[in-house]
Amino acid sequence: MLSQFLHYFKGSLILSAIGFALAAAYGWNDSHSLTATLGMLWIVFILVILEISLSFDNAVVNAAVLKDMDALWQKRFLTWGMLFAVFGTRVLFPLAIVGFTAGLGPWEAIHLSLNEPAKYEEIVSHAHIAIAGFGGAFLLMVGFSFFFDSEKNVHWLSWLEDKLQIFASIKAAEIGMLLLILLGIAKMLPAADAMTFLTSGLIGLISFIAVEGLGSFMESREAQRSLTGAVARSGLGAFLYLNVLDASFSLDGVIGAFALSNNMIIIAIGLSIGAIFVRSITMLLVEKGTLAEYRYLEHGAFWAIVALGIIMLASAKVEIPEAITGLIGAAMIGAAVWWSMRHQKLDV
Repeated sequence: MLSQFLHYFKGSLILSAIGFALAAAYGWNDSHSLTATLGMLWIVFILVILEISLSFDNAVVNAAVLKDMDALWQKRFLTWGMLFAVFGTRVLFPLAIVGFTAGLGPWEAIHLSLNEPAKYEEIVSHAHIAIAGFGGAFLLMVGFSFFFDSEKNVHWLSWLEDKLQIFASIKAAEIGMLLLILLGIAKMLPAADAMTFLTSGLIGLISFIAVEGLGSFMESREAQRSLTGAVARSGLGAFLYLNVLDASFSLDGVIGAFALSNNMIIIAIGLSIGAIFVRSITMLLVEKGTLAEYRYLEHGAFWAIVALGIIMLASAKVEIPEAITGLIGAAMIGAAVWWSMRHQKLDV
């Protein structure tokens, strides 16, 4: 049991130790106080738990895509993809928001984050409406694309999923539903915020269509070249899709992290360690065939994505604690696992 755990999480544990060591060194150099340093390490630990709890459903969806990718692109996602997940979304993205919002260059944004953390937090928080629009729209499209599928033949919440599948025959039904949700929320916002929200939501929608379109194009090319007809999902298209999805998932966590600390370095270390563990969980799900073993696990993850997308969009109007977001996702996945186990017993 221990050897299996180390097989999947050895790298995560090593990188976590390095991350905590860096946080300890930074904390001591910044404060020269053992109490303050231990306080920073505690915040890093809480951020790791926050990231894992908010992104577990992301790991399930990642596994659903990765299982159809060839081994080379799986490896690239777990190596190159970490650069996107750790440095891109958890470090560069908040800096880019600050730079764009405040009209600062990259170095000025870094200087602000290190020397004026309160102002840095304020600027990032003011960009929440745009972040909510983009991330919520992209995540809802991911969830809708799973349920608005005419070829889907396994249903968990059949009383609802059956009805959603009916709409799959209507061209672009999921896009129309997303636009109605965006317009409905925008009407409740002040005019300036509504325009920001709608624009970012449309960019999220366009990003989803662009990534899906690239994936479909690459798959069609592979299908033409294949002699056997057995084609793995396009490596590049799926790679981009997974990284944009990961970024969308992490947007809420980046904003929520400021409830614990406004120190960019501590936030980056904590969320990055969590992202590394999510990658390890993803590979465990892929190699163990967990999605095949638990019939409704994938359904639970996609319902969690739909819930997270709606929560992100709604957060443009009302404040929703991250704890609720994490609990809803965990509850849906837990229910899906229990229902899958129940289905296995009934089949025996």
